[in-house]
Amino acid sequence: MEEVCLNSEPVFDMVDEYEGDGEGEGDCSAVEHDDETGSKHSKKEPPLPTIGLEFDSFDEAYDFYNIYAKEQGFGIRVSNSWFRTKKKERYRAKLSCSSAGFKKKSEANNPRPETRTGCPAMVVIRLVDSKRWRIVEVELEHNHQVSPQIKRFYKSHKKMILAARKARPPAEPVTEIHTIKLYRTAAMDAVSNGFSNVSEREGIHQPDHSKHLELKEGDAYAVYNFFCRMKLTNPNFFYLMDFDDDGPLKNVFWADARSRAAYGYFSDTVAIDTTCLTNKYELPLISFVGVNHHGQSVLLGCGFLGHKSVEYFVWIFRAWLKCMLGHQPQVIVTDQCKSLQIAVSEVFPKARHCFCLWYIMQRVPEKLGGLRGFEEIKRQLNKAVYNSLKIIEFETSWTEMIKKHGLGDNKWLQTLYEERKQWVPVYLKDTFFAGMIPIRENESLNAFFDGYVHKHTSFKEFVDKYDLALYRKHLKEATADVQSKNSSFELKTRCNFEVQLSKAYTKEIFDKFQSEVEGMYSCFNTRQVTANGPIITYIVKERVEIEGNEKEVRSYEVLFETNQVDIRCICSLFNYRGYLCRHALNVLNYNGVEEVPSRYILRRWCKDFKFQHVDLGSTDIDVYGPVYRRSHFHNRAVPIVEGGAQSEEQYKIALHELQELLNKFNLVDDS
Repeated sequence: MEEVCLNSEPVFDMVDEYEGDGEGEGDCSAVEHDDETGSKHSKKEPPLPTIGLEFDSFDEAYDFYNIYAKEQGFGIRVSNSWFRTKKKERYRAKLSCSSAGFKKKSEANNPRPETRTGCPAMVVIRLVDSKRWRIVEVELEHNHQVSPQIKRFYKSHKKMILAARKARPPAEPVTEIHTIKLYRTAAMDAVSNGFSNVSEREGIHQPDHSKHLELKEGDAYAVYNFFCRMKLTNPNFFYLMDFDDDGPLKNVFWADARSRAAYGYFSDTVAIDTTCLTNKYELPLISFVGVNHHGQSVLLGCGFLGHKSVEYFVWIFRAWLKCMLGHQPQVIVTDQCKSLQIAVSEVFPKARHCFCLWYIMQRVPEKLGGLRGFEEIKRQLNKAVYNSLKIIEFETSWTEMIKKHGLGDNKWLQTLYEERKQWVPVYLKDTFFAGMIPIRENESLNAFFDGYVHKHTSFKEFVDKYDLALYRKHLKEATADVQSKNSSFELKTRCNFEVQLSKAYTKEIFDKFQSEVEGMYSCFNTRQVTANGPIITYIVKERVEIEGNEKEVRSYEVLFETNQVDIRCICSLFNYRGYLCRHALNVLNYNGVEEVPSRYILRRWCKDFKFQHVDLGSTDIDVYGPVYRRSHFHNRAVPIVEGGAQSEEQYKIALHELQELLNKFNLVDDS
């Protein structure tokens, strides 16, 4: 097995020679690799303009984009150039579609009609190392019709033809430039593209596709393009690729800078989402997901898994752990899968491993739907799982369900019962889940990439949508940050608990806590039942809704320690969700406690939580190292982001200052 680590340098090395003739050895874009029989494959289309492509000169970069434009059916022009004032040397340029922008208004009597459309299509190229030009920004979409079938010559194309006529002897147009390549064997190329170019008659052994990523044509290029772009634009981007001895790609893992930073904050509880593997999607996606300070899901890394086995799970778990500097989560939530169980216990021996209740209950119709009396079975199962406050209650309800419906031989229910301590809420009251598991019958979960991935999503489609999915998630978090910081929350009661936490919690968490404060009024008959020194036991009754509009009275046992003002309710909402329940609040109020004790106000739910220093669990942090610099800089930058979003004026100021800073970075790089 070959493992390639790509944390600091791209796996796609830069070709050192200019390969304008298309015959360069190792060029995987213009010409396929020579296979072991010495046969050469046909020429491919030149690559699309892509972030990371490099050229020997400005003219080569211009010619490349011009040829691409001619094939697509549009012209180009240099819309902006940046020069160093002392040397009068161009170091940055923007090549735009000829329809970009708009012409200046003419004062002539009969001005020419406007032909431009403000088209956004463009590439930005920058001089690096004082000798090569690199594409650093790309926009391929036009706001007007372009088509290779539209036979029209633009000025840029005319220049290309004139240059070709002057050349002696006539040379072929440049169709391939300084490229980024992936080291591969011929057999690996065949597998990764979803078809074989080499047959067994030619002496090449065909690898077993069942345990490799089955990439279709175009997928491999899209994935490698994605990694190159991410590594060039995201300095703290991390990824690993796992190759078989024969060449084919088995597993892939990656995490961007935001995911790595988020793990520093939200490493307490992590869900490993294998929905795509379980439901046998074409995309074998696995995601590591946490919960941020707003209760929103946050991506902590993801990858593609070539096979649903212990070996493959172990590889991707170790890749993720390596990415997160070896800091293990406290709680891991997964689907109920034997391979997952073994892999988690091997890689995360200190973590509390639990099964997601929602995944299990979603399978009830599939596993039990054909049984006689299914609706009654489902009702009793829900009652045992969701309504049991004590272990004896669950055991009694489960036993009654099994006996009443003759389910003693049902293998699926037998397995569930044997593993009940890993998924039934009543057994997990000492585990903190940060709200990642549903504890009520009507609650549900959404996968992080829900709406972006379906049964037949391809690798290429996914990497195209990845940026959009993360952008929307990050925008949602940033919006919530601003709302939490600047909004004054509406108070619905006169309870001091509500006033106190409105100043601490983020808006989303405060809304949930507020419903518990309001719920105090549905509780009644709070009474002391026992006292053992400073520990007093109370019973709090509450009217709760059951099926339909019916209500029943339930009794909740609450322990209150008077010396340290410790409190614990049998419903364990604090452990499940991270804030106190209405029953505990009722007892505090009953004892004249006017504020929630600080130990029950978790920092992870507070407005200013992300202003704290990122700590990945290390007690020996190198203050001169990149991890410290990045986390410290991130904390200092958050107020700028929040301030810049307040108004249009502040937004423009922030953008202007950031651009000035980037220009200074460019000067440092060039020097």
